[in-house]
Amino acid sequence: MKKYKWGILAPGKMSSKFTRALKTLENAELHAVGSRDIDRAASFALEYGFKKYYGSYEELASDPDVEIIYIASPHSYHHEHTMLCLGNGKHVICEKTFALNTREVTEMIAEAKKRDLFLMEALWPPFQPFYKKAHEIIESGVLGKLMHLEGYFSFIPPYDANNRKFNLALGGCSLHDIGIYPVIDALTFFGVPSEVYAKAVFGKTGSEEALSVIFGYHNDRMATLYSSFRTSTGIGCRIYCEKGNLIVTRGRDMNQKVILDLHDAESREFQFNPPVMGYHWEAEEVMNCLDKGLTESTVAPLTFSLDLIKTLDRIREAAGIVFPSEIK
Repeated sequence: MKKYKWGILAPGKMSSKFTRALKTLENAELHAVGSRDIDRAASFALEYGFKKYYGSYEELASDPDVEIIYIASPHSYHHEHTMLCLGNGKHVICEKTFALNTREVTEMIAEAKKRDLFLMEALWPPFQPFYKKAHEIIESGVLGKLMHLEGYFSFIPPYDANNRKFNLALGGCSLHDIGIYPVIDALTFFGVPSEVYAKAVFGKTGSEEALSVIFGYHNDRMATLYSSFRTSTGIGCRIYCEKGNLIVTRGRDMNQKVILDLHDAESREFQFNPPVMGYHWEAEEVMNCLDKGLTESTVAPLTFSLDLIKTLDRIREAAGIVFPSEIK
């Protein structure tokens, strides 16, 4: 079994979750951490057992022993940091949202292809058992024609104008932070919409804090999506169908549940609680693909990431969400 040396760019909450998952994999070696704060890098390295730590991202990216880098910096830096890592010959898995807009994602993909390097957006849902179960039920045909999808994700975080959720310069908005999950649901189960309508509520910093979206489809399907930092709905989607309904919900990363509610049968419930919150499957996919000589995933392909960012851009245009770096 080949072992891969991992680097973590930007230690924080997401990096902690991902690193705990890496520690469960025999072919993953915790090699180095990079942060703009050397003390933060040292603390993270000590806590999780990394061999090296650096006080800059450039030093991490140029470490000749690092093979794969996980990027968990704020959205506004994903393009810059991905290009840095690819430019230094590293394979990359970058947190969602992949980048701020379609132009940035297109450049990242082109750079990876030019250098023959692996690149994947860290899309959590496609690897999870509850998502696979929902696919299985839909593909069985037991629900009949799919009619309408209702997706939602909202919670009330502590307000901090400088936090990435509310700071426009960091790509702050509910859409890119949590609204991306209902969009992933719609693209996964219904496909790319033909029409996009959206209405946003903006906060004191000018960032979008609540968003409602309608997707229209040529086959008469519709989707209504909602994300917000002003309410607390939980996370999930409901798919209303010809012969019944499918309810897909979860806690933040655990307590996955799929409910099949057919019109002519008793409701059935399926529950899943994967180890290390299911993040190990993303890391496994990266290494399995590299073992096979692949430069992108078949579970989370770059074509899906392109469809996703293009759809997010359409939503932002409809809702009037603009980031400072996009203003000429």
